[in-house]
Amino acid sequence: MRRMRQTEEYRRLSVEALRRYWGHERFRPLQEDIILSVLAGNDTLALLPTGGGKSVCFQVPAMVMGGLCIVVSPLIALMKDQVEHLRNKGIKAAAIYSGMRPAEIETVIDNVMFDPEYRFLYVSPERLQTDNFKFNLSRMPVRMIAVDEAHCISQWGYDFRPPYLEIAKIRKVFPEVPVLALTATATPEVVEDIQQRLEFRGGNVFRKSFKRDNLIYYVVKEEDKNSRMLRIMGRYPGTGIVYVRNRKRTEQVADFLRKNGITADFYHAGVEPKERDKKQRRWMDGEVRVMVATNAFGMGIDKPDVRFVVHIDLPDTLEAYFQEAGRAGRDEKPAVAILLYNSNDIAQLKRNHTFAFPPLERVRNVYDELCQSFHIALGTGQNSVFPFSLEKHALAVKMNATQYYNALNLLNSAGLILVSEHLRETSQIMFRMSGDELIDYQSANPDSEPLISTILRSYSGVFTQYTKINEELMANRLNCKREDVVETLKQLRSEKVLYYQPQSNIPLIVFLQDRIRNDYIFFDNAAYQFRKQNAEKRMNAVENYVKSDDKCRSVLLLEYFGDHNSTPCGECDVCRKAKSGKISNSDYDRLSSAIKSLLEEKKTPKEILTSLSAVYDEEKIVAVMRRVIDNA
Repeated sequence: MRRMRQTEEYRRLSVEALRRYWGHERFRPLQEDIILSVLAGNDTLALLPTGGGKSVCFQVPAMVMGGLCIVVSPLIALMKDQVEHLRNKGIKAAAIYSGMRPAEIETVIDNVMFDPEYRFLYVSPERLQTDNFKFNLSRMPVRMIAVDEAHCISQWGYDFRPPYLEIAKIRKVFPEVPVLALTATATPEVVEDIQQRLEFRGGNVFRKSFKRDNLIYYVVKEEDKNSRMLRIMGRYPGTGIVYVRNRKRTEQVADFLRKNGITADFYHAGVEPKERDKKQRRWMDGEVRVMVATNAFGMGIDKPDVRFVVHIDLPDTLEAYFQEAGRAGRDEKPAVAILLYNSNDIAQLKRNHTFAFPPLERVRNVYDELCQSFHIALGTGQNSVFPFSLEKHALAVKMNATQYYNALNLLNSAGLILVSEHLRETSQIMFRMSGDELIDYQSANPDSEPLISTILRSYSGVFTQYTKINEELMANRLNCKREDVVETLKQLRSEKVLYYQPQSNIPLIVFLQDRIRNDYIFFDNAAYQFRKQNAEKRMNAVENYVKSDDKCRSVLLLEYFGDHNSTPCGECDVCRKAKSGKISNSDYDRLSSAIKSLLEEKKTPKEILTSLSAVYDEEKIVAVMRRVIDNA
């Protein structure tokens, strides 16, 4: 009875928090069950599909519990986005990730340790390994640990990250604190591995079916992908995403769409942060119909009315495909996920697998070249940050850029470096002087007084935490040039009035540890081979998915994730083919009449397809067209 009363009280408090901070009256399916499990002190694994509302599952119980929730996430951009959203709701939150300067990190740690109103500390997994974080951890009022993208802890997973293994060590500091692990994609092996590696005190999995009744999957073998893509957009009105493999291709495809009358933009990690935000806003607001993007686009973006997601390059894994395709139809209205491929795509997929696992000796050489290039001596370099050009360094060691990129990933997995374009920040400041000292300084330095006063009027929290600023905005308010504001800020920094971190516009490399001899770098060869074999299995699963023509696409995907009880969707390309059999007389008569009329107008087969595909299935159009031409 007592437990029932406690559960009801937790339910009441959870709904109250949901209503107060998120403005919702009720939880989505399974969210409340997950939240109540955590509030009861249980270690919990939540498997929710993309768009299933994972963040609410740890944010609500953290607000109910009080104290601090540590959120481990590998996605720096998503981390920063969630911190900003929480602050906008009046909830104190902060983040620590690789690439932050030591003074920034110290400020964040002091805030979460000594300000009892802080509720969330987001950390990248690499930060868990640092001595500074470990030293201060036990003094933090931790009441809950949330592990986002939890599949990263499993060597069975498609995105294994060794720093995630440090999470279990946090548990020894807080043995009674519940852990909530969350992921959108996990095979049965990964589900078991996550619980073991996070040292769950008992098996406890909440799984929402990955089946999406409103989302229809199609796979189309197509040589002329651009024309097929246009026909898809003619048939399915509304907003869409087109996924491609590389940055250059995003720009090319977006340009092609614009030339054919479709409002489109491109998005990739190399676009300036402000410009990325602008592109994303225009797409979210409906000013742009189609976003052409790499896999950098989508995490944390909750646009409900996406009607189609088209892949014109093969994804590396079904996990990645399932997440990206799942961004269609979150409003539960009909949507399609269409994958276009040809024979060359299969060959490229296999080449990518080869490049993904460079010889370990070459990886050691990459590390040496990096250290030498940045003049890092043995035993030095921890937390050093430098501008970085992948192409330049790949050329220096005579490696293919893709293979070099994967060598960097292996060095990252070994905990030695981090290369991330997401480390580019807007400018930030924090005052070093106290209020009284600052007044004295302004009196003695009247030239700087207007800028200091503008900062104090424009931004809050500048004495206690690093605060994002906009030099252009301040220049407008002071009726001067941006360069003048930057120079004054640099002067204030040199005179120890404030900390000033100007915006960086280029990728950065962070050395996470002091330099070691390359023969001291530990790569577990057995683990390396294990991951290589698993990657090959995942590659084969993608090939099997696109080539399969006898099993429903939805069933095939769900079986991959361990659901062997689903029923055929009846609408994917395989199901339609099985249902259609021969073309009915009425369909044949209507189609053949339309085709003959278009042929008389001297329309090409491609033009006929474009004209009729908004009404009829392309397979039927092609079949009838062949019969009409053969009988002509």
